[in-house]
Amino acid sequence: MEQAHKILKVVTGLAYGGAETQLKNLALRLKQRKWSLSVVSMLPPKAYVDELESAGICVYNLRMRRKVPDPRALFRFCRILRHLRPQIVHSYMFHANLLARVARLITPVPILVSSVRSLNEGGRSRDLAYRFTDPLADITTQVSEAGKRRYIQVGAAPPSKIVYIPNGIDTSRFQPNPTVRKVVRESLGYSEEIFVWLTVGRLEPVKNHRELIQAFREVVSEYPHARLLIAGQGPLHPVLEQQIAASGLSTHVRLLGIRRDIPELLNAADAFVLPSLWEGMSNALLEAAATALPIVATNIGGNPEVVLDGVSGYLVPPSEPAALTEAMCRLLNIPKEQRLGMGLAGRAHVVQNFDLERVVDRWEALYRELLQQKGIAWG
Repeated sequence: MEQAHKILKVVTGLAYGGAETQLKNLALRLKQRKWSLSVVSMLPPKAYVDELESAGICVYNLRMRRKVPDPRALFRFCRILRHLRPQIVHSYMFHANLLARVARLITPVPILVSSVRSLNEGGRSRDLAYRFTDPLADITTQVSEAGKRRYIQVGAAPPSKIVYIPNGIDTSRFQPNPTVRKVVRESLGYSEEIFVWLTVGRLEPVKNHRELIQAFREVVSEYPHARLLIAGQGPLHPVLEQQIAASGLSTHVRLLGIRRDIPELLNAADAFVLPSLWEGMSNALLEAAATALPIVATNIGGNPEVVLDGVSGYLVPPSEPAALTEAMCRLLNIPKEQRLGMGLAGRAHVVQNFDLERVVDRWEALYRELLQQKGIAWG
């Protein structure tokens, strides 16, 4: 029985990203459900090690360097496979998916699950890499229905070997809390008359913060009481800081850096905005919806699966600042009761479809189905 419960999760690098957060949350919940878990990080891990190891989940480090190929990592990984002898290897993101597939040629494992976490993991060459190595995986999972359709269309995976399993979030942790709202807004210096927008994400080009600031300048010209909080860290920080100052928005836009109090920040906000150029399925979007915030987001990737256009928020085309401005102003202009109703509709949708326990149920069902197909008893 113990053998049939062993899962080894492999990730490019443990960091504070969406895929890594999902891996951590899923691993912890599976551990609670009596599965045996270990984690391999190709790059030196930067997050979640203490939390995982305190739950009895060992974290291995392949000691690779970013953008530096190192064949030794493959053999380190194979040694770990021979030592642990997992029944299921579950890899996340492009490089980990390829590593796990190639390693199976050297050190066979009963089951290999490859998880693709984005609509597009890097262009045609990576699509072809997935196609040619697909026979080495038992199943590929996609985090959005849009991603699943695309990967079938480009031939990265055949329809019979790709399934959709979305991200899951703890909807008991992310929920409206009026008391927290009052405390956090006071700490930020915002009265209830101030309308607070929040966005959460890495400060990188794909998240499109520059166009958001451009759009928000027009929002402020019509609604001077609006404010924008940007939580996250990344290489564009100095560029965005300069843009905010040059746009005359220093009193209206704040760069908050990395925050460990996202549930509290969400409660302090009145609406959420996500201007990304592409997404798989955004954890930040799920968390905002679960906190009952109305949302303005770009109509890309898994966003339409989270935001019900006209019901829980508004979807706009990517790379169109004018459309982003118009949607934000439209949300500002509707009665407060209607905004609150949109937020509650969004929370109900997330609780029904993306609650973490429901998503863990889906992963367990997939693991058990694969074990059954291989004739491995799981207990």
